[in-house]
Amino acid sequence: MSSRPAEPRSIASQLVILFTLAAALLLCCGLGALYWIVVGHAFEEDNEVLADKVAAVRADLSMPGGVNVVTEELKNVRAGERTAYWVRVLDSGDRTLAETPGMTMLLPATVFPATKIVAENPIDFRTDNRLFSLVTNKHKVAGETYSIQVAQDRTADDQFMKQFAALLAAVLALGIAASAIIAFTVTKRGLRPLAEMTRALKRVGPKQLHQQVSAVGWPRELQPLAVAFDDMLHRLEDSFVRLSQFSADIAHELRTPIGNIRGEAEVALTRSRSAEEYREVIESTIAECQHLGHIVDNLLFLARTEAAEGHLQRTTFEGRVAIEKIAAFHELIAEEQKLTIRCEGEAKFFADEMLFSRALNNLVENAIHHTPAGGSIEISIANRGSHSEVSVKDTGAGIAAAHLPRVFDRFYQADSARSSDGVGLGLALVKSIMDLHGGSAQIESEPGRGTTVTLSFPNGT
Repeated sequence: MSSRPAEPRSIASQLVILFTLAAALLLCCGLGALYWIVVGHAFEEDNEVLADKVAAVRADLSMPGGVNVVTEELKNVRAGERTAYWVRVLDSGDRTLAETPGMTMLLPATVFPATKIVAENPIDFRTDNRLFSLVTNKHKVAGETYSIQVAQDRTADDQFMKQFAALLAAVLALGIAASAIIAFTVTKRGLRPLAEMTRALKRVGPKQLHQQVSAVGWPRELQPLAVAFDDMLHRLEDSFVRLSQFSADIAHELRTPIGNIRGEAEVALTRSRSAEEYREVIESTIAECQHLGHIVDNLLFLARTEAAEGHLQRTTFEGRVAIEKIAAFHELIAEEQKLTIRCEGEAKFFADEMLFSRALNNLVENAIHHTPAGGSIEISIANRGSHSEVSVKDTGAGIAAAHLPRVFDRFYQADSARSSDGVGLGLALVKSIMDLHGGSAQIESEPGRGTTVTLSFPNGT
């Protein structure tokens, strides 16, 4: 049993998540830097004061009767009284000479480091939920070496750190929540034009293709999308109109031969007829059926060429060989109508040779059909740099200038339009083949002086 693919997240949810994560990262960085600066500054001040306290004790020991001076100062601190600093002076034998009252019970001499620790880098010691910074300093006076032990009570600072951290955590949580709400509001507001565009597009239907999604009033980022939708609707409307017209043309063209077949059959059945008369009716019916088959074949070919892009069998071939083969194929018909066919030029073509021959055959058939006896048809080829051309020129009746822009349209016919099958599909086939190759088809004509059709095939790279 295959698992269903996960549904993609909406743009709104992705934007909200990314915006919230970005805001959370910035808040974490900002609040972390603030915490580090505030706490670091507080500890630097405490260390400076601790260093001053050590320096003051050293100065007292350097005075005459130094230990007595320190003892007198420490007596002013009552036992059990909360104090910020605790001081102890030891001799070289680690005997206590002077200390803050009650210090032994709270901070024995053994908890202090034996080696010298400067006040800028004290060690921490916790006892009874209190935090102390401990410093040991050596001082030599009159040949006697004293050990000075100073402890600073930083319990208040420790509580401040915890409270400040909790405050910053609360600010961070509120900031993230506010960021998520702001992101949701901004995203919803920013995507509102897409919802409006969706509602506008839902109103578009087969009978409302003329409606446009105007780019006026849309945000700048959505204006190209609105323009693209307008262009798409315009192309769809044009294709829909052409398809409707094409369907009507097909119905019109097929109705005539079908009507002829039915009419002849109904007339033949009105009374008894001879075998020869029935034969004539059958032969006429076969001719009309062949005509119908020819129309259907051309329509199928048009449909296949429009769906065949990317499936062309392009090859490089000699154009002179190809046009001489086509000229030889039509030579007998041309001789019957007292026409001459000439081939001129040399060129190589990069194209589907079968489709090339199909397009050129249509042009030659049209030329033969519309050129009177004694006329001539010239097939010429030439290389023009980036493309190769093949032209079919005749001395026929020509086409009026008013009809030239539409002669490549399907089912279009003028009094002297170029059509190989009499229903206006010959030149439409040629145009489809050229579009498939990425080339072009051009026609020049003057009534009474003939017509020239030129096909331009791009050369391969």
